[in-house]
Amino acid sequence: MTNDAFDEGIALGGLRSKREIKVLICYLFASVNDSLSESLVTEAIIEYELANFFEVKAAFDELLRGENLRKAGIVDNEQTYLLTEQGKMIASQLESTLAYSVKEKALKCAVELLAERKTARENTVEITKDENGYRVNCHVSGGDVDLLQFSLYAPDIEQAELMKQSFLSYPAVVFKTMLALMTKNKESVGEALEELFLR
Repeated sequence: MTNDAFDEGIALGGLRSKREIKVLICYLFASVNDSLSESLVTEAIIEYELANFFEVKAAFDELLRGENLRKAGIVDNEQTYLLTEQGKMIASQLESTLAYSVKEKALKCAVELLAERKTARENTVEITKDENGYRVNCHVSGGDVDLLQFSLYAPDIEQAELMKQSFLSYPAVVFKTMLALMTKNKESVGEALEELFLR
């Protein structure tokens, strides 16, 4: 197989053939079985330095031009895509040519990124500035209703951002802990805190 991709930003064992990169992209779509944005696919591949950013971009564009991908909906203000039948065929016939470690790392990252974006979409945090510092307003969603809303004070933007990221990492644990505290359920408080520290 020819080495037709740039080596910069690629870890040992990463992909250096554009053909392999295209196969990996199709494999990701087929494995996740959901619509994905180009930015999510790219981030999933370059997170572990599995391929060069520019080569991933070029491979994605070629898959679009070759009608291996088709437009789906807009999610989080980004265009998402799905595999066509032709793209599914590439994934099923050629994914065995990719190293298991490459597929495992890319898929793990893609699933984590999807979960993060879904959590951020359903559970929101707004940071607002006031005369004393910042307010971190958190909302735990239950679909059509907010299950929990609370506001925390932060003296500076760095701490506010830390609170935001911590909340978005564990919204279910935050809700479970608050519910257990408000209902004085000691056992549930312990379970929620144990779940937090095991992560």
